[in-house]
Amino acid sequence: MYVMDETFDMWYNRKNPYDYGVDFNDWWERDTTAMVERDFNHPSVILYSIGNEVGEPAEAKGLDYGRKMVELCHKLDASRPVTCGTNLMIMSRYAKGSGIYQDGESNTAAGDGKKKKEGGNASLAFNIMASFIGSGMNKAGNSKKVDELTTPFLDALDIAGYNYGSGRYPLEEKAHPNRVVFGSETFPQDIWKNWQMVKKYPYLVGDFMWTSWDYLGEAGIGAWSYTGGMPFNRPYPWILAGAGVIDILGIPDGSCKYASTVWGLEGNPVIAVKPVNHPGVRPSKSVWRGTNAILSWSWAGCEGNKAEVEVYSDQAHVELLINGKPVGRQKVKECKALFKVKYAPGTVTAVAYDASGRETGRSELNSADAPLKIAVRPEKCHAKPGEIVYVPVNIEGANGVVESNADRKLTVTVEGGELLAFGSANPCTEEQYHTGSFTTYHGRALAVVRAGEAGTVSIKASDGSMTGTAEIMVK
Repeated sequence: MYVMDETFDMWYNRKNPYDYGVDFNDWWERDTTAMVERDFNHPSVILYSIGNEVGEPAEAKGLDYGRKMVELCHKLDASRPVTCGTNLMIMSRYAKGSGIYQDGESNTAAGDGKKKKEGGNASLAFNIMASFIGSGMNKAGNSKKVDELTTPFLDALDIAGYNYGSGRYPLEEKAHPNRVVFGSETFPQDIWKNWQMVKKYPYLVGDFMWTSWDYLGEAGIGAWSYTGGMPFNRPYPWILAGAGVIDILGIPDGSCKYASTVWGLEGNPVIAVKPVNHPGVRPSKSVWRGTNAILSWSWAGCEGNKAEVEVYSDQAHVELLINGKPVGRQKVKECKALFKVKYAPGTVTAVAYDASGRETGRSELNSADAPLKIAVRPEKCHAKPGEIVYVPVNIEGANGVVESNADRKLTVTVEGGELLAFGSANPCTEEQYHTGSFTTYHGRALAVVRAGEAGTVSIKASDGSMTGTAEIMVK
């Protein structure tokens, strides 16, 4: 794993009333030093970042701060390059006086008796705006004016990081022949286009798409909602960002497998299916998620519903079969082929063909066979005293396939150890991770267990009528 070690999400201009901008002037040097000294000997750290989407480098004061931070990092560690997650659109707006980030110094002055009215959550405001602009933000930094504005700061960096600025990639060879760049944040659905450019341009050294693992906060930034609401500002009780291509349980979705296909890591075609249990409902989408498809063909009670199937492949064509019957053949475009079919339980199969028509690989997804059961599946069956073990708890068929449309509330109890948390990847819920009771989401939940002393940890999950158990040996 390659790590970009980043300092601050804001400098002296705040994004929220009481964020780090309040303390930046007094603490940036000490905190930067602490970060570098802590991680100097970690081989996974390949570069340092001095900020994320800050507008200050558009003015002389901010540019001076940026150069000082780069100089400090070089002084502390001459072996690693320094970058910044630079959003060219934010810097451009800042320079025009319409920057949406608040001036921390002018609004902070606690105790001066003249505290100015606080602005709203500026970071939230920007992301809502970005939700409407969408991928058009990639071209916001293409103009000569923006280039002239941002060049002094970008040239002060060893490697220029562009947040949602992929429109700049083809221009840099001529405009800045000595500049090395990478995508410090990009949209997951743009991974094919971005990766073609990574392979094409030697000065474009990589891409960080937002984001890999889902997280709490920034509620709804990447969520596709069937109940409405504005992206990134979903109403209570939305709690998860919904932007991760791996959910909080560690389960990869269609976007994750699409990326791994683009990177050439999948030997066979990959099948992903958009949820078929919301017939006739059009989801409210987010720019931070290109699809809400998951790796499941098990949707109990949904027979006959419309199903949108995505197949990811780096071959020329793919064919789709349902229960052995061909339902279509598509040309692959940008490593993806789309099929609209009617859901029927059983088996969906994808077959990939090269340009000459020769089959190169196939894969399938199956439906869960009745009867359903609660399956408790610890990731390891042996642990040391005090060790933390993750324990998936699934609703599965007799064939071991997880059922995506038979969720139920489960209660987990542990003997011989401690239940630290239990929950699912449901992005919108009032259930709490510390109570021991939680409703599965798409058939899955996860318990986090700390092993006790030598002996046996017994884990039981029940919905009141069914029970699943498992044991972990501790020694």
